[in-house]
Amino acid sequence: MKIELKSHNEIVKSSLIKDVKLVIKREDKRHEHISGNKYRKLKYNLIAAKEKGYTKLLTFGGAYSNHIAATAAAGNEYSFETIGVIRGDELADKVDENPTLRFAKKCGMQFKFVTREQYRAKTSEDFINSLYKEFGNVYILPEGGTNNLAVKGCEEILTVEDAEFDYVCTAVGTGGTIAGLINSTKAHQKIVGFPALKGEFLTEEIKKISNPSGNWKLIHGYHFGGYGKINNELIAFINQFKQETNIPLDPIYTGKMLYGIVDMILKGDFKKGSKILAIHTGGLQGIEGMNMKLQHQDLYLIN
Repeated sequence: MKIELKSHNEIVKSSLIKDVKLVIKREDKRHEHISGNKYRKLKYNLIAAKEKGYTKLLTFGGAYSNHIAATAAAGNEYSFETIGVIRGDELADKVDENPTLRFAKKCGMQFKFVTREQYRAKTSEDFINSLYKEFGNVYILPEGGTNNLAVKGCEEILTVEDAEFDYVCTAVGTGGTIAGLINSTKAHQKIVGFPALKGEFLTEEIKKISNPSGNWKLIHGYHFGGYGKINNELIAFINQFKQETNIPLDPIYTGKMLYGIVDMILKGDFKKGSKILAIHTGGLQGIEGMNMKLQHQDLYLIN
């Protein structure tokens, strides 16, 4: 099974950027539907599943999950059946109203909708055994896609050409992407993570799946209240950034990361003359769903 990936870096030219060089690695352009870090996380898992003779992939996610959409698309492209365990049993009769689930269904994904209480137990032995009993011999991918093979894939994000940068920035969800970057960074580089979730627990989780290193830190001040939380200021920033650079950002991950980077630049947190590489981890499929939520506020995100 051969999976080819291409990438390119794009210099940011914006009135928002001063006294530093900011470049975005467009991981979002790797594939139309298996976008950004999701392709990286899935790569070696798909290879392992194929080598071990699996024909079904099963994974977990919420109603607008990038991972659910990417897994469904990957299954469709690489000839796997896919099963999505979806948080929220109330969504069972609303699939066609939800752009993420509608897309996954179009790719052939089968859904199992569970209550939020059941979903919290998704990693328990009893629940996993019940999934094997219901769906047979499935290759299980964790929520968000992060495992050791996912980290291995994310280690390939940085190339030889990226050694020129002083800082490498990424959004942080489950920690797989930043762990891969930590493992592959050069000694002179600092990895800066911008968590999309509220809470300090991520530091210990990242330490479990990355090499011991003092070259990284998490910046916790730009989650806008927690996962999926946004406000008018963030929306305005994302839209201005798109208008000035023609680079779209999603509101859950990359939008918050770029907001944080720009704010830190303006505050002087990056030394004058610094070279910053920001990883665009994709997630643009989520914009349509967010715009549906924003309609009643007469707001929208530019895609």
